Amino acid sequence: MSGRAELVRELKSLRKGRGMFAGRMAERIGPNLRAVCAVTDGDTMVSIREKVANRLAELAEQLPEDLRLATLAAFAINAEARLPLYRDRVLWAAMRMGRDQRTVRRRVDEAIDQLAELAAGAPAYREDDHARTWQPAELRVAAALDRAQPEVLEQHRIVAVQDGLRELDLVPSVPAGPDELEPAVFYGGTLVDGGTAAGEGRGFALTLPRPLAIGESHEFAVRFRLPTARAMSPYLVCVPAGPCELFDLRMRFGPDSPPRRVWRLSGARRRDTSDPAWHGRLCPVDRAGEVHLRFRGLIPDLAYGARWGSESGRSA
Repeated sequence: MSGRAELVRELKSLRKGRGMFAGRMAERIGPNLRAVCAVTDGDTMVSIREKVANRLAELAEQLPEDLRLATLAAFAINAEARLPLYRDRVLWAAMRMGRDQRTVRRRVDEAIDQLAELAAGAPAYREDDHARTWQPAELRVAAALDRAQPEVLEQHRIVAVQDGLRELDLVPSVPAGPDELEPAVFYGGTLVDGGTAAGEGRGFALTLPRPLAIGESHEFAVRFRLPTARAMSPYLVCVPAGPCELFDLRMRFGPDSPPRRVWRLSGARRRDTSDPAWHGRLCPVDRAGEVHLRFRGLIPDLAYGARWGSESGRSA
């Protein structure tokens, strides 16, 4: 049996009973689902549940609305659908979708097949793939895009995974060439141009105020300014090199000329980020011309953030 077929089997087993809230979660998670969700032997039951739920929810973001709802209900990820039996959750989804239960069951099976296909196309995470000197923990980005020279403020919290960490290699979240960026440190270190990070080409290196011990966290903030609004591509994403707890993104387009559409990208592939034909879920722009998105449990090498524009594109 192929890995994809095994993953389908594991997902169908996981949806039984209380789904994500069944007991003995470590025994219910098969090897394929463990790999997809970056579950390790040292994870607690709470951590396993959080990783699996976050990963399935991220993959479900790329599905059509009916299949996404079927996924969140089947595995009891949706808070309103945390019912003790699978058939109860199917009934809940049937009422929400205005369909009969047999149709919903077919939708769940279809969703599971597509989840397995999406997972198979995403990079698998292994502990030794990201044996880095530091681990991303949180990233908060505030982007002022309504200015002649757009500015992006990145606030990072990282954790050292080796003793004596003195320098960090960084790749900005801003989609522009390094020569077009005007960086400045707000706090937490000294910026050195010309760093190389995670195979992404030339980035920036940050020299820390003092060496960090293994397991020690550090916070810093860097601002990037672009020469003109035309220098920035219509997307802003975080692609973590390791598991990341939180990505908080605020974008200000301004009330006068906000984009016609803004799409939330969650767990997208790198190539989809800059593809104008690919979009995530539409998200609203408020009266101030601002968008606020939050992502938790980010998976390494997948993209999280937003894309904007006027084209209709293809939803995922």
